This record gives sequence, structure tokens and C-alpha cells, in this order.
Amino acid sequence: MTTPFVSAALGAPVGYDIIGSPVGRLLLTGDGHALTGLYMMDANRHPATVGPGWVRRDGAFSEAAAQLGAYFAGDLTEFDLPLAPTGSAFQLAVWEELTRIPYGKTVSYGEIAAALGKSLVASRAVGLANGRNPISIIIPCHRVIGADGTLTGYGWGLDRKEWLLRHEGALTTEPAALW
Repeated sequence: MTTPFVSAALGAPVGYDIIGSPVGRLLLTGDGHALTGLYMMDANRHPATVGPGWVRRDGAFSEAAAQLGAYFAGDLTEFDLPLAPTGSAFQLAVWEELTRIPYGKTVSYGEIAAALGKSLVASRAVGLANGRNPISIIIPCHRVIGADGTLTGYGWGLDRKEWLLRHEGALTTEPAALW
């Protein structure tokens, strides 16, 4: 099995840009070759901020911005970008499994654990890894829900998770405007 991820460029300065979206401003980060982060800046619980030493690179993320624009317009269901998330081996395995969840579908934390060959007890660890996903939306952690079908745990706010799932057709009514 091949991983959907590439290795981050070691020692490369973190470049960033900020783009608008229907779920608020998005902070994109990268190493000049791959996307290393996609964070929601206007979230209440975990607002993203620009790190010290990061370099603004206006337009450097044009392909990511174009694909995100197509996704939000309803014209793109699968991203095709080089991604270089950084995490533990278990986190990377969880995030890789997230990339296999089809657009418009949801799975439970337990189903992710089972897909990784773990017991149901690993659901909590899957939830923690899910919550540390550095490339939200593109690595679709919003598609993971509780075993009983409830929307649970989303660091950027359950309102955004609900919006994304409605936008993808995983929930049955149209997404409401958030902003």
C-alpha cells in the first residue's frame, strides 16, 4: 500500500498564505513543495495563528486554493495535492485512513480503528489523532462521527463540521450560512 503523503522538506522555512472560504479564513502552510497545514483561523476553540518565523507567500498555494475553491463550489470531490503532515506513526496511519473516506460518506471512530487492525478500545486514540490532523478538510477528519451517528469532536467547531458534511451531502439538508 502506498501512502498519500510525501516527506516534508527538512529545514525548509514555513511558508503560508490566508484564503477566504465559506467556513471562514483558512491558513495554508507549506514547505515549498507540499501542503503541511490547513487551519481555520476564525474558530472559537482553537483559532489558528501564524507562527514566528513563518514567511508570507501570497499566491504560493494557488493550486490548493483553486482546489479548495472548486470543493466549496461543489465541483471537486477529491483533492490531488502533495501533502506532508507531521505526526507519529499512529497519527499518520489514522490520517492516511481518513483520506480513504469517500466524499459524502461518514465513518465512526471505531470503524477507523478496525480498518487499522485495532480493537474498538483504540477508538479514543483514533479520536485524539483525528483531533491533531494538521490538514483539515483535505484530510477529511470532519467525516468521522460517533458510533451512534452523532456529530462529535471537531476542533474547529461542530457548526463547521456540520456545514462541511451538509455541503458534501452526508447530512440531508442544505448547509446554513455560517458567516
